Amino acid sequence: MKKLFIAAVALAAACGCFASDYRQAVRDVPARAGGVYYAYPEDGLSAEYQLPKGYEPFYVSHYGRHGSRFLISDNDYKRVVDRLDDAHKAGALTPAGEKLRLQMDTIWQEARGRGGELTPLGARQHHEIAKRMATAYPDVFATPDADVTAVSTQVMRCAHSMFNFIDGLKELNPQLNVPMESSQRNLIYLSNHAPASAELGRATGPWYQDYKRFKAAKTKPERLMATIFSDKKYVDTWVDTEALMWDLYYIAIDLQNMETDIELLPLFTNDELFGLWEVFNFNFYACNSSYPRAHGLHLANARNLLRHIIENADKYIADGKHGATLRFGHDSNIIPLLALMKVEGCYSDAERPEDLSRDYADFYICPMATNLQLVFFRPTKGSDDVLVRILHNEKDAVLPVQRAETGTSTIYYRWSDLRPYLTSLAYSE
Repeated sequence: MKKLFIAAVALAAACGCFASDYRQAVRDVPARAGGVYYAYPEDGLSAEYQLPKGYEPFYVSHYGRHGSRFLISDNDYKRVVDRLDDAHKAGALTPAGEKLRLQMDTIWQEARGRGGELTPLGARQHHEIAKRMATAYPDVFATPDADVTAVSTQVMRCAHSMFNFIDGLKELNPQLNVPMESSQRNLIYLSNHAPASAELGRATGPWYQDYKRFKAAKTKPERLMATIFSDKKYVDTWVDTEALMWDLYYIAIDLQNMETDIELLPLFTNDELFGLWEVFNFNFYACNSSYPRAHGLHLANARNLLRHIIENADKYIADGKHGATLRFGHDSNIIPLLALMKVEGCYSDAERPEDLSRDYADFYICPMATNLQLVFFRPTKGSDDVLVRILHNEKDAVLPVQRAETGTSTIYYRWSDLRPYLTSLAYSE
């Protein structure tokens, strides 16, 4: 199955084993060229976590990006369908081009009318993440008094991700009661975008000229066009070759999120795929993350979310409650949060796009269904020493905070150490 092949190499390896060789990472698993369209890899994940001795889990603070989705607009598919149909009528397609036209017809039948919506794979991703969470930490969700809440942005793919996540929890515990809300009032922390940050992300922003230059250098459509079209004069007259190359790239990288078994990534060479990914990677970084010329404005978008995480954790600790705070949003929300927290592998200080792929890869940081989980543990007796385990895509995250020594394990942070660090980030101006 295609989905199993995509997940065949652990996502953690993308950060650890070849952090400075993302070209090889994309060569090894071409689906990684999808960047933020990379389907959530579930290999190497386990719901069986060894708990710190003398502690019990009582609270999970979570933020999840929506799961796999179709491309944002139906037009993202239809432009290519129409272009190939027109070329077919003009007799301007090669045999490979005719094959692509038929493949696009099949893809269009699945995608038509679903632009921006959650795919069935996206629903399954959140269902399974929830089951692994509840299996690993059943005490957190123990009824009758578990206090679990869930909120999402008003975008339906986020709401549907939330619904499927809660279904996963209730599959293990049907008695669990989880109030769910998808409303505007939560956007101030779920999906905050300050006007100054949004302005920087436009074509007038300091990043754009570098992006434009870099995109022009990395977009080389001649070989691909010769593969698809048999008539160069037709191409010169009717085809915007650079735009078509990018349209095909987006369709090809998103197919891993759909149910079809059609593969279009082989249309591209390894060098072409890596070059297009580099451009896509810089775009997301410069408009959402720790890009130095943004002067922290993108990271500031995540401060309200980090404050919400801190304040809700304090309430659960003070009240002695158990449960979870579940939040569902977008890549443009969790990317700045991870960078603000300085989660290892999730930020950079690169200014030039040529330098970024040395230490920053969006397919590691934010694939579809990306999630951040802070799992809180309290002593079973005689202490108020709360421990926290931080998971990025269900793998242990590293922050620049001293870890607690708990027997042979060093994966936990003391809340008394972690809280001041997070507070300094959340409330600084």
